[in-house]
Amino acid sequence: MRTGARPLILALALLLGCNGSRDQLLADLQSPRPEVRALAVKKLAGQGNPDDLVLFTRAAKDFAAIVRAEAAVALGESQDARVVDLLGELLEDQDEEVQGRAAMALSKVNNEKAKAYLTLQYGRRGRATRQIIVQALKNANVPGAMTEVVSAEARTQWDRNQLALTEGALPERVGAAEELGKSGRPDAVNRLLPMVRDSQVILAAAAVRGLGDAGDKRAVGPIALLLEENFPELRESAIHALMKLQDPVATQRLQLVAVEKSAVSPLAIDAIVAFARTPQTDASLCAIVLEGAPAEALVAGRSMRTRGGCPVDPIGERLARPATAASGLQAITGLGPTAQPLLAKVVPWLSHPDTALRLLAVEAVAEIGDASVVPVVQKLYEQETKGLEALRADWVTEALPQKFGVGFDPSTTPPSAAVAELKDERPARHADLLGRVKELNAARARETGRDVVRHRVPTELYDDVAPERLVPLATLLRALGALKAPGALELLTGYTQDPSSVLRVAALVGLTKLGPDGVKVAKAGLIEPDRDLQKALAQALAEAGEPGQAALLELFPKMGNEKLLALDALTRAGGVVAASASESLQAVVREGGPEAALAAALLGRMQAKDAVPTLVKALDENNSVARRDVLLALGTIGDAQAADAVAKDLFHDLPEIRAAAASSLRKLGASAYADQLEALKADYFRTVREAAGAPAPAPASTAAEGAP
Repeated sequence: MRTGARPLILALALLLGCNGSRDQLLADLQSPRPEVRALAVKKLAGQGNPDDLVLFTRAAKDFAAIVRAEAAVALGESQDARVVDLLGELLEDQDEEVQGRAAMALSKVNNEKAKAYLTLQYGRRGRATRQIIVQALKNANVPGAMTEVVSAEARTQWDRNQLALTEGALPERVGAAEELGKSGRPDAVNRLLPMVRDSQVILAAAAVRGLGDAGDKRAVGPIALLLEENFPELRESAIHALMKLQDPVATQRLQLVAVEKSAVSPLAIDAIVAFARTPQTDASLCAIVLEGAPAEALVAGRSMRTRGGCPVDPIGERLARPATAASGLQAITGLGPTAQPLLAKVVPWLSHPDTALRLLAVEAVAEIGDASVVPVVQKLYEQETKGLEALRADWVTEALPQKFGVGFDPSTTPPSAAVAELKDERPARHADLLGRVKELNAARARETGRDVVRHRVPTELYDDVAPERLVPLATLLRALGALKAPGALELLTGYTQDPSSVLRVAALVGLTKLGPDGVKVAKAGLIEPDRDLQKALAQALAEAGEPGQAALLELFPKMGNEKLLALDALTRAGGVVAASASESLQAVVREGGPEAALAAALLGRMQAKDAVPTLVKALDENNSVARRDVLLALGTIGDAQAADAVAKDLFHDLPEIRAAAASSLRKLGASAYADQLEALKADYFRTVREAAGAPAPAPASTAAEGAP
């Protein structure tokens, strides 16, 4: 063979080999396996053959997401303007991976239509795709890419809500009013202010809620006037809005609502307590302590404990007359130790013949906490137990049986003759199934280290004493614990096994006041099935200081749904949780669920730096209900190593998550994300803009218009 012919033969062989490889790839496009089809698309795209564009277009319609993703990449590599619409469809794909590939592909086409698709879809996609869209626009050399899409999203939302408010049906107008308010724009406030007097109450209430979210104090006066209306929904919305606007000028009107003893009175008190402390708010709370319903007076009084209490002379005057003594005693119960100067005026009421006043006096001296009244309280306890002795005496001295007698157990009783003839084995199978379920539940509880909750078996066939009749004794038991009376530990321990839940709750709560020894006995009550008992005991333990909180945390591994009660109690108790609680709270965060939100908030309050890796890991769960609380906790702790994980949520589609991420990132001082924070200053939602560092609107001079 001539030497000159060899290169020609080699070239021909290579060409035939390539064609053979291409034929195989074309065949692979018909494979039933998605990964094979996807690989074929990828390899064909690498060959750069313009004629393959039709193949990639067909692959973009494949039922498998992995194939559509590779098709999007291939279409982008073609840089053909004809594929922009198809890539726009892929940007709306249900799979996030396909969306991201389509976004990057559009950046390679790089024309105005492609950029318009990217800008439009930013406001419709989730966090991961939004982040990729911004990167795609940067790759396309769009200046201020994130600012551009954030501003475009804000314009779209504003126009949509304005149109819905003007032309929508009533439900749409209600939603639009609330959403316009959340923008915080002055134009939104101007549109919503006239609507608070709309004849349709549901729309007026929505406008009020929107004005509360807007944060413009021009709305305080008109909203405060609505407290005189008779519509509960409108009044409730007005109180919530005033609470958000945080302007004490509405305090006097809220005070009138708080003392009217209506369904919205508790909300009015919460609003006053939430205001910044001023002489006016203190005076209103003290007035509510005397004039409000018992529950509201107690809340107001407890809030005044940390503010130094209230003037004692008006309360003393109430105690001088039986007709007004109840309100005076309620006030002292709320004010607690700050009402110590009035103890001498309270003691005489401990021997008053009226049971209601006598019990109020017991509660008052218990809250004051002066041990000098212990003998009087002990005497009252003896009188009460003596009066109940006959009523609570056992008619049948023997204990009730705990098991079925022979021949009476439904699961073992032989079937009757009629049933036996039918050969019905269903009762036996049913009993066997229930037995196996119980065994599995017990085994699962043992594996997780939890105690098996056993329901308390009744010890009486019939109880002659109604629960209401035991309230005086329960009040005295709590008082003996609060006053740390001699012998209270042994006395209250005996009542922890009482058949009456009223007395068990009182005894367990009283034990929490007796220091570590009492807490040690009381903590076992958290495993009882009585939900009300668990809630009251968890709150008492949380308020018992470090020993009580340690007991709650110690029982976490053995708790099921009770964890939520315990965490809520720790949150409500305020103050800083002991550093030793960090590991237990981290375990709750790792488990996820609604409990994780409260646990994360507590870790943030503790400044637990050792919890940062756990909190960062929790952000990997995209659907976590605790995401906002985790972000805020990381910002409070202030460890800069969390900045990268937090910054990802600047692109989140939920405004509350974006706001939490922006707020935390500013606390972490991450200068690398200054551009993203600057872009969020153009966000539609006021909370996001302010969290990103945009200045809050200056207080308007008409803030007090319409208010007293």
